[in-house]
Amino acid sequence: QTMSKRHAGHAGSWYSDNRDELDKQLTKWLQAVTPAGELLPACGVIAPHAGYSYSGPTAAYAYRHIDPSRVKRVFILGPSHHYHLTGCAVTRHKAYETPLGDLEIDAAVTAELFSTGEFETMSTEVDEEEHSIEMHLPYVYKAMAAARHSFTIVPVLVGSLTPEKERFYGQLFAQYLQDPANFFVISSDFCHWGERFRYTYYNPAHGEIHESIAQLDKKGMDIIETQNPDTFLQYQQQFQNTICGRHPIAVLLNSLKVLGLSRGPQKRAPYDLKFVRYAQSSPCKHQNDSSVSYASAVLRCEDK
Repeated sequence: QTMSKRHAGHAGSWYSDNRDELDKQLTKWLQAVTPAGELLPACGVIAPHAGYSYSGPTAAYAYRHIDPSRVKRVFILGPSHHYHLTGCAVTRHKAYETPLGDLEIDAAVTAELFSTGEFETMSTEVDEEEHSIEMHLPYVYKAMAAARHSFTIVPVLVGSLTPEKERFYGQLFAQYLQDPANFFVISSDFCHWGERFRYTYYNPAHGEIHESIAQLDKKGMDIIETQNPDTFLQYQQQFQNTICGRHPIAVLLNSLKVLGLSRGPQKRAPYDLKFVRYAQSSPCKHQNDSSVSYASAVLRCEDK
C-alpha cells in the first residue's frame, strides 16, 4: 500500500530547509560549471551524497549535464547505509518532499519492479533515515525545473549485493537505461579515509596521504570509465576502497555490459562514461586526519 509522502528528514541539517536559500545555492553551484559538450546528451550521472557544504559543488558538475526536455523519468540508485539489505528495495510513498517542492514517484514503474519478486519495500523509517537518495532530490528538482512536461522519479535502495546479484540487477535495469526518456542517478561518495572509517590505506610512493588517496580513487575512476564490472570488482577486492556506492556503480556497469553484448561479441555499449570532477573534503596529511572524497561522472548516451 502506498503512503502519501516521504518527508525530507535531512533538510535543515545536511542542506538548507529554506526554499530560497537552497535554490540560490544550487543556482550558484550549477552556474559555476560549464557542461562538457562531448558528454551531451547525457542519460545518467554518478554523483556524491554528502552534506551540501561538502559535496554540493561537486554534484553540480554532474547535474549540469541533464537536458530536462529529454527526460521523463529519473531513477535514483542509492546505497543502504543503515538498513541491512541483500537485494534492492523500492518506496511505498507517492511523493518525496524537498524544500523546493515535491517530486512524484513513478507508481507504475515502481510496481513493475516490485512485481519481479526481487525488490523489498522500504518501511517509512528506513526510507526517511537513508540520505543517499534524499541528497539528490533538490538537485533533480532544480535541474528538471525547465521541463515543460511532468516527470517522475524511481528511488531504488541498493543493498550489499553479491557479484551475482549485481549482474542480475544490471540485467534488469538495462532495458530502462536503454530508454532515452529515462535518466539514471547513481549515488556514491568515494574514499572514506581515516581511523573513524577504519580505512587507512597509504602508499607513500604517491606523496602525502591525500595524494595517495587521490591516486587510489583515480585508479577506481579509470576502471569505472572502462565500464568493466569484473575489473571494478578486482579493484575493490585488492584495495577495499571505501566507495560507499560501489554496489549501485556495479549495477550500472553490469547494465552497460549487457547493452554492449547485445550489439555482438566484444562490442562495448554505445555509451561514454567520464568523470568530470573530483574533490576531497579536506587534504589528509597525518595519520589521525580523516576525509571523504567526492567524484562526479557523466554517462553520455548514443544519439537517438
